[in-house]
Amino acid sequence: MAKDKGALSGAPGEPQAGSRPDGEGGRDWGATLFLPKTDFPMRAGLPDLEPKLLSRWDEIGLYDEIRKQSKGRPKFVLHDGPPYANGNIHIGHALNKILKDLVVKSQQMLGFDSNYVPGWDCHGLPIEWKIEEQYRAKGRNKDDVPINEFRKECREFAAKWLDVQREEFKRLGVVGDWAHPYSTMAFRAEAAIAREIMKFAENGKFPVRIFDTNLDLEVRERFKKIAELEGLELSGNPTEDARYSLAGASIAIWTTTPWTIPGNRAVSFSSSIHYKLVECTEVPQDNWLKVGDRIILADTLVDAVMKSAKASAWRTVRYVESQELRSILCAHPLAHLGYDFDVPLLDGDHVTDDTGTGFVHTAPGHGSDDYIIW
Repeated sequence: MAKDKGALSGAPGEPQAGSRPDGEGGRDWGATLFLPKTDFPMRAGLPDLEPKLLSRWDEIGLYDEIRKQSKGRPKFVLHDGPPYANGNIHIGHALNKILKDLVVKSQQMLGFDSNYVPGWDCHGLPIEWKIEEQYRAKGRNKDDVPINEFRKECREFAAKWLDVQREEFKRLGVVGDWAHPYSTMAFRAEAAIAREIMKFAENGKFPVRIFDTNLDLEVRERFKKIAELEGLELSGNPTEDARYSLAGASIAIWTTTPWTIPGNRAVSFSSSIHYKLVECTEVPQDNWLKVGDRIILADTLVDAVMKSAKASAWRTVRYVESQELRSILCAHPLAHLGYDFDVPLLDGDHVTDDTGTGFVHTAPGHGSDDYIIW
């Protein structure tokens, strides 16, 4: 074969990368290919090589040297959405950070001062929930824990995982100002936020809507005034029978990102979930849920939601079929502020009934699932 006209040949008798001596007579077909010869080993040995490279970067002060060489250049700033400091990183973190690191490094090589400053989100339910899990494992009731003690434990938990994640991100080869990251729980950052909010208050304006993070008060937003359904048989009950009508009922959603509510354009449900129309019959005064209020919820989540809503008694009106949900149009929670458009219900397989209400707030500008289903 090596003697045929047009055949490519390498150094005779020398195995080449990817060769397999399993041809006729055990011939090494790799020797018939014209491939470059290098001193690189067949396997890169990355588990051993990568730590050595990272150690060398640290020894030569690579980050500081890049900053010195970049002084005076136009700046390229990547504002990185911070991860929660609540556990080891996973493949999603790796994908996120490595892709952003490619952007930062490429802009640096294009002539910019591309300084990456990492950060962490140290507040909110993902961290509080971890502390509450520890309480439950010990048979401890969160409500019996003084608020300052609870906050102190959350702060210590976040600080621990911030340090762990920092080393894990560095191990990915991401270059950044790891010695001076930002954190939402830094007292300096919290003080700046408080000052800005107080400026609004002093001016007589308060555009920031505060949502309680206490789990008992989380189910806050309802998509009200469900449109009257026309021409549908509702589980055998005619639509004109007000006792079973969905008109005036509410769809409850549970969200940890209330700032995306203005971006809401739909509510997602799942046709594989069974839903109920329930009516509140007993609830404390001045509660957001009132006696007589009707809410559609996933069957398996009714008890948890109603208890979270502080209802002490409720009744099931009837089951709600998925074909009915597809026909519903809701009013936006901020309709009184000018959001006076219809909010449809969309069937999505990303909706589950293991937590929440069985419905998902859908803001197309704030998430891939939301965007795709919209």
